[in-house]
Amino acid sequence: MPDLLARLVRRDPDGVVAVDARTGGDPIPLTRGELWRRTCGLADELRRAGIGPGDCVAVWLPNWSDALAWQFAAAARGAHVIGINTRYNVDEVTHVLDRARPKLVAVAHDFHGLDLLARLHEAARRSEAPAPAVAVVAGPGRPPVTDPAGYDVGGGAWVPAAAPADPPVPEPADPGELAVAFTTSGSTGRPKLAAHRGSGVLAHALADAAAIGIADGDVVLCALPLSGVFGYNTAMAALAAGAVCVLEPVFDPDAVLDDMVRHGVTHVVGADDLVLRLAEAWRTRPRDLSTWRWWGVADFQGRSRELAEWALESFGTATAGVYGSSELFALTSFWPHDEPAPRRWTGGGRLVAAQIEVRVADPVSGEALPVGVEGELQFRGPNVVDAYLGDPDAAGRAFTADGWFHSGDLGVLADDRTFGYVCRMGDALRLRGFLVDPAEIEVRLAAHPGVHTAKVVGIPGPDGATRAIGFVVPDERVVAPSPAELRDWCAASLARFKVPDVVHVIEAMPTTSGTNGTKIRAATLREWATERSGHRA
Repeated sequence: MPDLLARLVRRDPDGVVAVDARTGGDPIPLTRGELWRRTCGLADELRRAGIGPGDCVAVWLPNWSDALAWQFAAAARGAHVIGINTRYNVDEVTHVLDRARPKLVAVAHDFHGLDLLARLHEAARRSEAPAPAVAVVAGPGRPPVTDPAGYDVGGGAWVPAAAPADPPVPEPADPGELAVAFTTSGSTGRPKLAAHRGSGVLAHALADAAAIGIADGDVVLCALPLSGVFGYNTAMAALAAGAVCVLEPVFDPDAVLDDMVRHGVTHVVGADDLVLRLAEAWRTRPRDLSTWRWWGVADFQGRSRELAEWALESFGTATAGVYGSSELFALTSFWPHDEPAPRRWTGGGRLVAAQIEVRVADPVSGEALPVGVEGELQFRGPNVVDAYLGDPDAAGRAFTADGWFHSGDLGVLADDRTFGYVCRMGDALRLRGFLVDPAEIEVRLAAHPGVHTAKVVGIPGPDGATRAIGFVVPDERVVAPSPAELRDWCAASLARFKVPDVVHVIEAMPTTSGTNGTKIRAATLREWATERSGHRA
């Protein structure tokens, strides 16, 4: 991985590799040569701190260029990084410390009014792992911390030095060592820490850059946290292509739109919740986003189609549905540019590398299924998780006997390299004997002019059969539709068995903010649906 950066430097040391966007301040460009010097200097500090092959370094930083330097420097030492989201609470940080057992934690000082220091102390107190050392990072354009003693949680604390003019170049590290780990969604229990080797990271970054069509001189928006798999893989693809990363440490829609104009952003990866906020800010104050060529979208809130149409009509932006996870890397697949809409805007797509394989299997028998038949998506290849930090038995549960990874996702093959994502297997609805993707009903509900957001869940009915229950948040600009009106709206175009038994109109969706975007909490909606099951309006 450090060699990727070294090659960029040899090609053009003065070329800009990243821009640190700052709310309320001027952006700070960073050249390839500067990032290389910071990486080399930090790698030497890590060597002197005793960080070596197999060690874990926790990086608790926002989207600063420092986070890139820490990733490359740790890889240069044969160590691996576990990113910690700045939104994580004490319990979540404690879980990471217990599982990953980092030897060192790099933590942001005085960031955005967040008391990361108090969280770190409390998490270290609760954790059963040995106390890590702490490196205190001030952030771009800010003076270094003069006294880091308050950050000492038992393993010492220090402040990284400024990059020397001519730092020692680190010895080549083994690309077979683990390089990065991501927390999973935790939908089936406590989140796992899915780790990947450096060789896999580099190969995937090159494959993504080539498949997307990112080129030297392009500008990629990095608004998703680098601690999450979607933000991380986006940045790595940009670096592999020689593009510029516009790093947004705080997501303010108006500021991000201004940065997209200022820097001529060409590529964006983000869920529909992120671009929905951009679209709402743009409608209030339109700006020229004609440089924006491509958006890779993950559909979290059922708004992808309308947003893809907005981006296409307003700026000529091509949108492609993507697929990925912490265990499989983000951007494992996406629909090619010549795939017709609206299918191109859905999840799934064509695998980005020939080394990646996909099959669809019967969830019960494990038998491979032919093209066109729904089943569990299973994968093999260098993108697949290599280890689970702190849980060596997890890999045995995650793979089939013949080495295919259980994604837990329902999908269907279009051919041997292209597939459509349907939904999480646990979210699929069995209605009147038919397996139904709830998104089909959600898209219909969201198309109503009085609906802002829609979500559909299933609960058991009195006879044991699944009942589809809809929840909608009305558009505050119009009169809220009635539940009966929404059911009639669905019945006008959906098969009768797909019409929700009940539609609840609510003020706001229960959501959770993760490293990859804001998702609606389907489990909470199922609880609400069960509680209200005696009420049909």
